[in-house]
Amino acid sequence: MHRSAPRLSRILACAAVPVMLVVAGCSSDSGDAKASDSSTSPSAQKSEPEVEPAKFTELPDACTSIAKKTIEDLVPKTKTKGGTPGKSSDTTSRGGCSWNGLDDNGVKGSQYRWLDVGFTRFDSDQSLGSGAKRATDEYTKQVSKAQATEGAEKPAAKPVAALGEQATAVTYGLTKSKEDFEYATIVARTGNVVVSVTYNGAGFAGAKTPSAADILKDAQKAAKEAVAAVGAGSDTSSASPSASASPSASASASASAKS
Repeated sequence: MHRSAPRLSRILACAAVPVMLVVAGCSSDSGDAKASDSSTSPSAQKSEPEVEPAKFTELPDACTSIAKKTIEDLVPKTKTKGGTPGKSSDTTSRGGCSWNGLDDNGVKGSQYRWLDVGFTRFDSDQSLGSGAKRATDEYTKQVSKAQATEGAEKPAAKPVAALGEQATAVTYGLTKSKEDFEYATIVARTGNVVVSVTYNGAGFAGAKTPSAADILKDAQKAAKEAVAAVGAGSDTSSASPSASASPSASASASASAKS
């Protein structure tokens, strides 16, 4: 009987070890479960920030975006004073207009001028980015395209100050039908809209080719008016939620009107 007591104690001690391990294991699992629950809870998950809304929701009429007086100065003897509108299946996203004219001075030669204005607007998209970002990408593409004009002679690009949020002037010479033309393309971005103005001129029948400086100056004048025309359109960013009446405020106003 005296020998069986120690033996029983050892058996009970050994039996207690697995029980403690099981308890410890359960406690550990419980902690992991809580940690897992907290990491997968909605408050712990990060949601993607929404892109900023597009500033402009529509485009101006391209053929009226430049003043009639400016058209008369830049394109003398224009064939169509109201301009020739570009074709677009979506006028809220893309629009354009062009004018051309030949000022015939007989034996003194003639002066030819051509002006084109184009607008491209981008909406904000959660997967593609904000309208401003998309317009910035398009702005860069259009500047590069102007610099890469086939046959361009001495192309040069320089920034234009105080025109939209960013603007670049691309100038170059071009020979067409044995005549020397001077070109200037102004690409500007304002908000989510890209404005492109191209102006060129040539002297025919012995008349002098217009200077590159004059062509650039006139192109910038037209571009300023075109960019301003975008700013005169609708602007969603200027309408803050507080500016519009809330449903409760509208109801109160309606009740006051009835009383």
